[in-house]
Amino acid sequence: MGLRERLAGRRVYMTGVTGFVGEALLERLLSDFPDTRVVALVRPRGGQDGASRLRRQLRKPAFKALREKVGEGAVEKLAARVEVVDGDLASMPDIPADVDLVIHCAGEVSFDPPVDEGFTTNIGGVQELLRAARAGGASPHIVHVSTAYVAGLRSGHIAEGRLAHDVDWVAEKAAAGRTRQAAEDASRTPERSAQFLAEAQAKHLRAGAQSVSRDAEDRRRQWVRDRLVRSGAERAQVLGWTDCYTFTKALAERCLEDSHGDLPLTIVRPSIIESALARPFPGWIEGFKMAEPLILAYGRGEFPDFPASPDATIDIIPVDLVVNAILAAAAQTPPAAEPAYYTVCSGFRNPLLFRELFEHVHEYFQEHPLPKRGRGPIAVPEWPFAGARAAEAKLRNGERVAAVAGRVLEHAPRSEKVRRWAQEFDRFESRVGFLRRYADIYRAYTKAELVYVDDATKALFDGLDEADQADFNFDPACYDWYHYLQEVHFPAVTAILRRPRDPAPPKRSGVNLPANPDALAVFDLDGTLVTSTVIESYLWLRLADEAPAGRARELAGLGAVLPRFLRAERTDRGHLIRSVYARYKGADPEELARIIDEVAGDILLRRVKPAAIRRVRAHRQAGHRTVLLTGSVDFLVRPLAPLFDEVVASKLTVGADGLLTGKLASSPLVGDARAAFLDHFAGRVGADLSSSWAYGDSQSDIPMLRAVGNPVAVNPDLALFRLAKANGWAVEEWPSTPGEPRAVVPSLRERSLFHAARTAAATLTGVGTGAGAAGRDGGAR
Repeated sequence: MGLRERLAGRRVYMTGVTGFVGEALLERLLSDFPDTRVVALVRPRGGQDGASRLRRQLRKPAFKALREKVGEGAVEKLAARVEVVDGDLASMPDIPADVDLVIHCAGEVSFDPPVDEGFTTNIGGVQELLRAARAGGASPHIVHVSTAYVAGLRSGHIAEGRLAHDVDWVAEKAAAGRTRQAAEDASRTPERSAQFLAEAQAKHLRAGAQSVSRDAEDRRRQWVRDRLVRSGAERAQVLGWTDCYTFTKALAERCLEDSHGDLPLTIVRPSIIESALARPFPGWIEGFKMAEPLILAYGRGEFPDFPASPDATIDIIPVDLVVNAILAAAAQTPPAAEPAYYTVCSGFRNPLLFRELFEHVHEYFQEHPLPKRGRGPIAVPEWPFAGARAAEAKLRNGERVAAVAGRVLEHAPRSEKVRRWAQEFDRFESRVGFLRRYADIYRAYTKAELVYVDDATKALFDGLDEADQADFNFDPACYDWYHYLQEVHFPAVTAILRRPRDPAPPKRSGVNLPANPDALAVFDLDGTLVTSTVIESYLWLRLADEAPAGRARELAGLGAVLPRFLRAERTDRGHLIRSVYARYKGADPEELARIIDEVAGDILLRRVKPAAIRRVRAHRQAGHRTVLLTGSVDFLVRPLAPLFDEVVASKLTVGADGLLTGKLASSPLVGDARAAFLDHFAGRVGADLSSSWAYGDSQSDIPMLRAVGNPVAVNPDLALFRLAKANGWAVEEWPSTPGEPRAVVPSLRERSLFHAARTAAATLTGVGTGAGAAGRDGGAR
């Protein structure tokens, strides 16, 4: 009797149908087992119930041939053949009594999950599966998909069968659960809290207290996660496993062995599962598995060596062979008292050495190099297989270079060139981080120089009739590595990098602005709309009508307080604004108004970037309410009022003598205060922040940008640039007016003094003082 006949009429309950193996298994059941009824446990996610997720699954490439075979309405017809049960491994509905086969494919597949999550999913999941089966009155044959790597850190030949260890899975699971609470408690100690706060302040102080608090809490959560990941990895290796994944999968097996009772149990242990040899089509793969990131990194020239023994076996098996073996094992029910074990692997009867894998990879990329945009083909390195110690030394050297470069960039002046450098550095840092992650993950695997024996699996295959051996082949000797790797696998995993891509247009926020009377368009002033800083704006007024001697005194006085301004810039943006505007004490507001009207106002308007004016007008044409939001004093920005529907600026108080006191009427709107203002303002005028726009240039604008649905970073400083890139925000370069002079004083000496003031201002803001830098990037507020 063939497999189809043996599984005909069976009701098969599946977990993990949205995963790699589960998807391939579902496709095979629907294609070749018309008389087998499928029940699928699917977790609702993203607002979709399980049935909706299944229909989405059926539209994927794996089911294309089957859809074409079924014809019109294929997705709905196929979905009708699958009974979907909403749930997950943490809370599973009772399994119906007429289910006679359970294939458990679901589980935590990350190599390094937090230890409590690994135990909850992999061990708690099989406990819940057994509970659901017994509660529903079912007595199914359970086929549990595990991994060959449950063998752990051993050497030599590994036979199929029950693992030889005495680890108490109950105690380990309980301890893993306590580890979460211990890590949470440790993260909240005064010492840790102070550490997270100091690190957050060093990065985000200019953005405001709320931004600092948010980042500090993010750091605490990440610290907890990192500690739990380390705990899982270290506990696994102490007890003889490569990582938390193989540790928890091994204990899940022991849990099933101890608890399955009178339920027949089969454990299937695949090795490294990779793309399909033939079904559903050659090269089919979902996502990146164990080897793909390394193959692609090598093809991109980013993987100089691998810490593995060249003569060690790497055990790879195509996914369709794994599926075929699962079906064959499922069709043969073992005695309840004696679980069956099958290792689905290639290393025993069709071995592939690390050296041979490298030779295949190297040959493939030499003949079919990956393209590097605008730079021709990428050259790939020779691996010297110098050993783990040499590979680790190279990696640590790269990490040291990344650390030094990162510190240099943090103090670099703002410019378009520095932003390009930052992008290159971020890519380099990402590559180093990638190599570190995979070196840590694979280090233990490369130490386990073992060969999995598949005698029972071969006997299972030999027991099939000839037709099934052809249709459901899982003999690893049926293919050669050149064909599978160079003609099937490598082309499949590199295809996405070879597709011709149209150059992505720059993300322009101002193109085709949608008409919306409920939208705001909020603009920062200094560095965004105009090429200036708070100090320069102050100097326009103070120097415009002064005699040379007065200008010299003012510049000298400003130079004396620059250290204090520098401290304020680094710790409290509002304090900097207060310090600068305190220098207006004793000034006549009417005289300042005259200077604005006659001289300084024209200077300000000439500093407005043409692109900014076009963008403001575009928003007004779209019916958006335009808002200028600045910490500058109101009389300075009065010339810009006609451009905006609303101008929100600082105000200075006037004393009984009619002169300015140098004190602000209210706190300046900087950092978090801007987000709070926008929330209140939007409520007052009936605006929708989710469809609104905001434009800023520095880290202190981040809260304002986060408050709207369409944030735009304009000539951003490094902190804002990186955040914008990470979050997919629009980044735009708005050049200054070409040829616009930077000073209003005519004499050479006065120009020198003014340039000295600009240099001092640049010291505060991190803006380059050269003409090119000044022309491209204005200072921060």
